[in-house]
Amino acid sequence: MREFTSCEHLAIILEAITTASTELSQQIRGAGLHNHILGQEGRVNVQGEVQQKLDVLADRTFIQTFLGCGIVCGIASEENDEFVAFDNEVSRNGDFVVMFDPLDGSSNIDVNVSIGTIFSVYRRVSAKGSLPTLKDMLQPGTEQVMAGYVLYGSSTMLVFSVGKGVHGFTLNPATGQFCLSHHAMQMPENGRFYAMNEGNILECEEGLVRYIKYCQSRENQTGMPYSGRYIGSLVADFHRNLIKGGIYIYPVVSSAPEGRLRLLYECNPLAFIAEQAGGLATTGRQRILDVIPTHLHQRVPYFVGSKHMVEKAMAFLD
Repeated sequence: MREFTSCEHLAIILEAITTASTELSQQIRGAGLHNHILGQEGRVNVQGEVQQKLDVLADRTFIQTFLGCGIVCGIASEENDEFVAFDNEVSRNGDFVVMFDPLDGSSNIDVNVSIGTIFSVYRRVSAKGSLPTLKDMLQPGTEQVMAGYVLYGSSTMLVFSVGKGVHGFTLNPATGQFCLSHHAMQMPENGRFYAMNEGNILECEEGLVRYIKYCQSRENQTGMPYSGRYIGSLVADFHRNLIKGGIYIYPVVSSAPEGRLRLLYECNPLAFIAEQAGGLATTGRQRILDVIPTHLHQRVPYFVGSKHMVEKAMAFLD
């Protein structure tokens, strides 16, 4: 059997992601025409969230694609209670595991708002030839070898990094191919957008309340109030800030004392992208990529975006 280099391995996984996301993009664009993929599935996932039909479809699509690529030994998904081990001879010898959120922002499906897929790839730590273990899944974000997201918006766009910068590819629907459209993406060090569900502001710690007032004042570096832009789809909010500069915040609140976003499926991958593009991602007090995972569906508070804006927010929390 031919031995693949690490770069070739990651290219195979990336091809699996583009295949699944192209299929999913087609389904999303026709979602309003097909009742079998629009609306609620009726089940509640491990997060306590009602699954959308497209959540389930996306999860199955990506799992089957990763299984078929032959070098992934197992996956963990936001939609599954436990991780999934691929129990066949080829997959047991796979070098990688994948963490993913198959359809971020799925509550926005029915109102035709941008949604996305988030993914993260790690090299397995268990012995090849065996089934993957929980240790393979619970690695800190510093161990990611590739991470990224697919945004299903006015165009379908893949943004990813293998630790050597961030690059964006846009799907050409005529050919079904992703074409390089954004080379060596850099997040501006400052911006004038902040994204936060301010309906929770009275449940936040005092330092964050003061930071939001700072954003709304003329005392910030722009001399004008920042613009509030909260889509409610993490990928879409993050992508805007990657392009234009800004900060996204989902803090600890009384109804979510550990935060609401998932460390493995959402925070780590986007933190990897943010840092590779010159931005920052923290819990408000600790670098996200340094957090040691303790369970699959661990939640953390999240501050991610332009470097100087995240640093300023953290200063208010001290």
